[in-house]
Amino acid sequence: MNPKLLILAMPAFLLACAQHPLKATSGTATANVEVQEQEEQPAVTVESQNLPKQEMTQRMLYEFLLGEIAGQRGQLDVATKSYVELAKTTRDPRIAQRATEIALYSRQPDAALQAARVWVEVDPNSTPARQTLVALLVNSHKLEEARPHIEKLLTAEGQNIGKGLMQLNGLLSKYPDKMAALNLVQELAQPYPRVAEAHFAISQAAWNAMQYDVALSEVRKTLELRPEWELAALFQGQVLQHTSNKLAIEYYHNYLNSNPKAKDVRLSYARLLVVEKDYPQARSEFQRLRKDFPNNAEVALAVGLLSMQLNDFDAAEASFKQALSQNYKDRDSVRYYLGQVYEERKRYDEALRWYSSVAQGEQYFPAQLRYANVLAKQGKLAEARKHLSQVAVQDNQQRIQIILTDAQLLRDAGHYQEAFDLLGRALQKNPDYPDLLYDYAMAAEKLNRLDVLEENLRKLIQLKPDYAHAYNALGYTLADRTDRLGEAEQYIEQALKLAPEDPFIIDSMGWVQYRLGNLKEGTAYLRRAYADRPDPEIAAHLGEVLWVQGKREEAETIWKTSLKDNPGNEALQNVIKKFVNK
Repeated sequence: MNPKLLILAMPAFLLACAQHPLKATSGTATANVEVQEQEEQPAVTVESQNLPKQEMTQRMLYEFLLGEIAGQRGQLDVATKSYVELAKTTRDPRIAQRATEIALYSRQPDAALQAARVWVEVDPNSTPARQTLVALLVNSHKLEEARPHIEKLLTAEGQNIGKGLMQLNGLLSKYPDKMAALNLVQELAQPYPRVAEAHFAISQAAWNAMQYDVALSEVRKTLELRPEWELAALFQGQVLQHTSNKLAIEYYHNYLNSNPKAKDVRLSYARLLVVEKDYPQARSEFQRLRKDFPNNAEVALAVGLLSMQLNDFDAAEASFKQALSQNYKDRDSVRYYLGQVYEERKRYDEALRWYSSVAQGEQYFPAQLRYANVLAKQGKLAEARKHLSQVAVQDNQQRIQIILTDAQLLRDAGHYQEAFDLLGRALQKNPDYPDLLYDYAMAAEKLNRLDVLEENLRKLIQLKPDYAHAYNALGYTLADRTDRLGEAEQYIEQALKLAPEDPFIIDSMGWVQYRLGNLKEGTAYLRRAYADRPDPEIAAHLGEVLWVQGKREEAETIWKTSLKDNPGNEALQNVIKKFVNK
């Protein structure tokens, strides 16, 4: 073949190869924009006048063949080096793009940066090339070098400057100095004071830099220029929520009065109402969403999830089935949620049917764990454990999840020694795995091995100082089983600092106050915990504290109510036996 013809044919072959051996896309390596409106991107093309006019040399041919063969054999270092050299030699933008893609695929950022610089030099009008270069420069902490390229990207947008401004925070998302990124965004947005996206970009950058006052001020300017922009309204609610849920709720309420069809704002409003336990108003918003968007599968799913939080399982079931009938894109997630609904309602056969209908994918593994749990709830412990043993695992994390679930089934069935031994063997192979340490400690407590419990929880706290439930478990056990009450209180206080709204930690604080003789404080904590989560063990604690204060009728009502829903609960049975049936 004539060398001149070969150099023309070679880039087309390179682009075809980009889709095959290395699975590299023909797009760019730009970072994801945090909040933006997506558009279909046109295919990357290179104008023929940008192609170099040169003859193929033996060296070029060698580098090309070496790169392609190495890539097909998985020798990515060799392929990357060959293509970067080829890009520098040929100055062909298609080869420079291919070299950049291979270097990114092989996770060689320095080589990718070299190739991307060539790509921009030889094809300066290519937006994908410049976006890729900016992303690489930002990831390499070369903000000043990236700046002129960002400016050119903005200039190239022309009348579509808003689109370019919306991409700023995505381009800068990996830069560690968030204040420097904020300053750059402010400078780049300064020429566009009447463009809503300019203020929105500054607001996002300020949020990332934890400059919340600036974020709020700029998003308000955004909405002054474009009051109907729902994306900006959602972001303002997010900023307000940092200060107070109630401020965000008030803002969403007022916004919806003017923009009643703002679906995403109404969903966020409903979620916050649930968080703040304004259940009547939350249900009203659900009804409004169903009415306004009767054929929207995403709304149906969101209403179903929110209904589950309210323990309104009838409404959740109806919403999830509606989402399925409307062809919600992730059908396996909906099937998994339906399994949970039926499990909560103790309709176990139907729960098993839905869990078993979840196909391979993200929800498949958790569905298998729930399937085993339901079998155990039906009294089929051996069948449940056999099912777990047959679940295919993809990694060590899933393998350990199987062990944790198996041990929990054994504990629930009262086989405490077997659960303890199972977890102990797993811990020998994974001595620093947090969940294994925690569950092994809980299994030790059932066998009165408080030395093992304390040793493992202290190790867990050392490994993960922010593990709230490790502090809580250690504090509660010391309060319940020893006279080290002051030490117990300190651990529970630390747990509350880490998770101040957790009802189980609030319960522990109530229990240690009771053990310290502070009955008034203990009752207040326990009432708060029970109101938030009517768990049987919390009911047992609250009832006991009320009983010793002479409020026996209220205590018995709480116990009987909880026992009706949890007939086999050990804590409830023990406290009733201790005080009522003694």
